[in-house]
Amino acid sequence: MSAHTIFEHAPLGSIVAWSDGTPRPPARHRRKLDAWKTSNGQGRLIRKQGALSAGLIDPHASFTLHEADYGAGGVIAIRVHRTFSRGSDLSFAIIERPAVGSVRVFDRAGDHAELVHLAPHRAAAEHWLSEQGYPDAVLQEVTVDEAAANTVEGRASA
Repeated sequence: MSAHTIFEHAPLGSIVAWSDGTPRPPARHRRKLDAWKTSNGQGRLIRKQGALSAGLIDPHASFTLHEADYGAGGVIAIRVHRTFSRGSDLSFAIIERPAVGSVRVFDRAGDHAELVHLAPHRAAAEHWLSEQGYPDAVLQEVTVDEAAANTVEGRASA
């Protein structure tokens, strides 16, 4: 799938994989493997920037995937995000879509909102939010209508 297809159709909260099409080198080739991981991996779709407006597509449109968190003792020291332009030459695939009934937690309302957590249900989202402290957070449930729209467009919903 193209980056354009991910941008247009993948729901926030989906797990998306990207690849440059090259085979994975053996683990003993550490430098080659590290370079390969730069162009091949997966992450959760947390943001789309430059959405379609009034029929015009923003030439700088992009999407951001949360790849990993690094830290210790329950403290995240480094959060790894990857941003891809809508015109990226990499191949993408939706590995998993958010389940119906799960709840997306955004850091704020509006166009610049970023997904900070995907909870299995509203109570879990509210509990997570009480521990994390995002004062302007917005909760959004994944609905049956959203899953049905994915199926109608020819994609299986999770």
